Amino acid sequence: MALISHLKAWFNSLQARVMVSALLMILIIVPSLAIILNNAFSEQVQSSIENELNASSYAILALAEVDKQQLQMPEQLLNNQFNAIGSGLYALITQQVDNNQHTLWSSSSFLGLTAPENFPIPAIGDSRFSTQTIDAKKHLVYSFTVSFIQQQQTFTVTLHIMKDQSDFIQMVAKFQQTLWSWLGFIMAVLVILQFVWLKFTLKPLAKLQKELKQIEQGNKQQIEQHYPLELARVSKQLNTLLTAQKNQRKRYRNALSDLAHSLKNPLAVMQSQGNLTTSSLQQLSLMNKTIEHQLKRAQSGGETAWHVGIKIAPIAEKLVSSLHKIYRQKQLVINVNIDERATFNGEESDLYEILGNLLDNASKAAQKIINLNVTQSESQLTFTISDDGKGVSEALRENILQRGIRADTYQQGHGIGLAIVRDLVDSYHGELSIGKSPDLGGALFTIAFKR
Repeated sequence: MALISHLKAWFNSLQARVMVSALLMILIIVPSLAIILNNAFSEQVQSSIENELNASSYAILALAEVDKQQLQMPEQLLNNQFNAIGSGLYALITQQVDNNQHTLWSSSSFLGLTAPENFPIPAIGDSRFSTQTIDAKKHLVYSFTVSFIQQQQTFTVTLHIMKDQSDFIQMVAKFQQTLWSWLGFIMAVLVILQFVWLKFTLKPLAKLQKELKQIEQGNKQQIEQHYPLELARVSKQLNTLLTAQKNQRKRYRNALSDLAHSLKNPLAVMQSQGNLTTSSLQQLSLMNKTIEHQLKRAQSGGETAWHVGIKIAPIAEKLVSSLHKIYRQKQLVINVNIDERATFNGEESDLYEILGNLLDNASKAAQKIINLNVTQSESQLTFTISDDGKGVSEALRENILQRGIRADTYQQGHGIGLAIVRDLVDSYHGELSIGKSPDLGGALFTIAFKR
């Protein structure tokens, strides 16, 4: 599954698509060209052989004579290949009598070979090329039918010129071997050149990706390099977006800070009144703590932005250390397993809020053991927090995330912790789900952020 996911991610890249399309073009065009050249060469060689056999037939027929309905042929022919036994070039003259072929004459080269019984017999004046197997070897056969007229009598015969195709097959095979060797070399060169060219062409994209990574890690604030015309507008728009986002968050922090400060003084005046009930003082104290909390959030946010990756492990260690002190009497065992590469693309205060609320709730619910696991892939960051407590029933899993609804009987807290977590997760387009831990039996909280 991991390999399939990796391949899918690779195919989604522009470089992979261009490379695959270029390779497909090479793999289609070059072999097609090889097939066309091979067929053209084979047809040319075969055409040359056919012309040779055609010329040989005229030379043999020029020497043939008919006397008293008998075929007269010289003992030797001008072409010495017809005179040498087993030379690979043979000639036969046959006559069709009562649907049977009778051999009237054969060249000296045909001595010791057996004539096939199914020679083609074209019409008078016509010729035909065919392939015959003679003594387990393929031969190209040229058949030509002629008619001699003597004393108003016709004498019809068919001349068959046969040539062994071994040389032809060997020649074509050698040509194919040479052709595919060179084309294979050309394909390899084209692939290398294509790879180098694509690397050069897509280099600006790789440079842009590297610069965006530096911005994500907080090493840069904006895109600084110069890019080709097609990417120049994109880089400009990204810089505009980064500046606008930075200013918007700054305005948000200032507004939150101003609001908290404006509420702090009236609350202090109200708390100084002597005729307030205990319940009213508790609510005012709660409001004051909430304002203090928002002030700290406004101050701690600073210049941190959504694109900066925050290491999760150090924050988790601080939270776990604090929980051990707060819940010292329970002697909790908190197992932490965090991917070293895991980073949270958001504000540090939000990460503290998310992990702090979930770990605090798990510490309240757990009997002894809490597990915190953080994994990161190329496409997703996942948090899982589980405990060995009583868990959360299915009926309460949806309601528990609503603001003010509590599924516990703890004296601490105000019923808004999980709702805050839900709101923060939603603001980062993440998903929060509640289930049952298969290992510990208690509650299992899972948060997934797409990257």
